[in-house]
Amino acid sequence: MPTPPRSPGRPQSHPQPRPRPSRRAPRPAPRPKRPRWALRAATALSVVVLAAAGIGHAVVTSLDADIARVDPFKDMKNRPRAGHGMNLLLVGTDGRDKISEEERQKYRLGGAPCHCTDTIMIVHISEDRERASIVSLPRDSYAELPAHTDATTGEHHKAHPIKLNAAYAEGGPQLTVRTVEKMTRVKIDHYLEVDFTSFMRTVDVLGGVRVCTAERLNDPYTGLDLAPGPHDLRGGQALQYVRSRHVDGASDLGRMQRQQRFLAALVERATSSGVLLNPLKFRDVTRAVLGSVRADKGFGTGELLDLGRAMRTFSPSSSEFVTVPIGQMGYAVKGIGSTLKWDPVKSARLFRSLREDKPLAAHRPHSAAVRVPVAPQQIRVQVENGTSTAGLGRRVDAALAATGFDTTRRPANAAPVRRTTVAYDPRWDRSARSLAAALPGSELRPVKGQGGTLKVIVGPDFEKVRKVRAEDARQGEFGVVRGDEVSCP
Repeated sequence: MPTPPRSPGRPQSHPQPRPRPSRRAPRPAPRPKRPRWALRAATALSVVVLAAAGIGHAVVTSLDADIARVDPFKDMKNRPRAGHGMNLLLVGTDGRDKISEEERQKYRLGGAPCHCTDTIMIVHISEDRERASIVSLPRDSYAELPAHTDATTGEHHKAHPIKLNAAYAEGGPQLTVRTVEKMTRVKIDHYLEVDFTSFMRTVDVLGGVRVCTAERLNDPYTGLDLAPGPHDLRGGQALQYVRSRHVDGASDLGRMQRQQRFLAALVERATSSGVLLNPLKFRDVTRAVLGSVRADKGFGTGELLDLGRAMRTFSPSSSEFVTVPIGQMGYAVKGIGSTLKWDPVKSARLFRSLREDKPLAAHRPHSAAVRVPVAPQQIRVQVENGTSTAGLGRRVDAALAATGFDTTRRPANAAPVRRTTVAYDPRWDRSARSLAAALPGSELRPVKGQGGTLKVIVGPDFEKVRKVRAEDARQGEFGVVRGDEVSCP
């Protein structure tokens, strides 16, 4: 019999994209890559999404001239064979030269930049331009760098193990691309690199981005402090949201999930706010993005227009997000420290799906269920009828069971109450909030010493049991989630 998760301690993991140009995009030569936070990746993807406006060659051509160029594919040999669709490598740097001192202090951006990648994502655009698959590669992934010359010292290095985010520091965009291709066997067609400044400005120009959280998020390192519920984040606060890794025990893996949530919300904001249909707004947003972006030489006007024509109908449900499957946490490497080792079997299947242009998860109809911090299957419930209506307890018990709650299936009678009440031991307050979400208008009543079984006393105000689901909607072998499943309801 499952026991509801206790409140003390960190939130537990609960069972808890799709652009489409009309013709196959030209396969661009792979380009350099430069890393950093997923927030930069979110900004980089917004370059693609916002380019979807298709508002005219002149506008896009002028934007093309603003993009700083790098050559991450120079002299690269023995590259993976090209698959179907288009693969973009999105990386973010911690560049902060254009951020004011006031902003640095307010958003905890002090210290010297590390010039390494904290966020790396592969964005796969399907050949039919009906789907976008975003794969997050953890920064602490165990990697083996190919032989190379150090970009800073000029010293030649033999192949050696390292954390993935250090590839950029040693060899810049080119070594990052080489390392990712070696690990995934996925050929990278384009490279986009963004920094803190472009991220903050983009969010501000969009008018902010809405995110939702079922739990309080507090990180003393970044200064993030969000109460449960929806929040409209402006640039600086959005940066805190995607950078935070000390809000729960999941560290970087939890942060990547929040970054994916933010990316889905960013896409929704860009596609639903009229930005893609308003030339002036489009110009303002793209200028904010491109002011600090670097891209390969092949990602230019033609590619922007091609993607633009295809992505005008893009929406969060067109996208799918996943983090590469981890086989071993805390894999110790001498001289490097603790790393994350990928699951060799699952990760190989994941990247094969990208190469073969296959969806990473089966399509599921959008769920209107309310997201809750604890899965109903983990919550034990005793139902009692606090009204004079015969059989009401049995109906409520059956309805809760049908929604997934682990009811006793033995409803009882109770003293009359005026309002439906959820009685719970304070140690199980997260489970209590999840149960109360399924009973609109119910009242929470803490009862010390009650234990792990929650009690529902049904009152005359009872109307219905609402469907709920665990906040983390990830599914399948790879833990994939669609964009519309992680955006605010």
